[in-house]
Amino acid sequence: MCGVCGELTFDANADAASLAAMAETLRPRGPDAGGFFVQEQIGLGHRRLSILDLTPTSQQPMIDSGLGRGIVFNG
Repeated sequence: MCGVCGELTFDANADAASLAAMAETLRPRGPDAGGFFVQEQIGLGHRRLSILDLTPTSQQPMIDSGLGRGIVFNG
């Protein structure tokens, strides 16, 4: 099963270093790939376990470059 984590703050920007550390602790859940997305007060992290879809186009977080928004999920 993949692993997801996140941070939502109300008084400062999300901390990329903390988010990377959270995602790293999830490495056993998703040893195949990982990434994180930080935008102002929101940070999202993901660790991927590839079972069915082995393509790199399924890498997360998925980012909409037009809107500048990101999402992580367990599929």
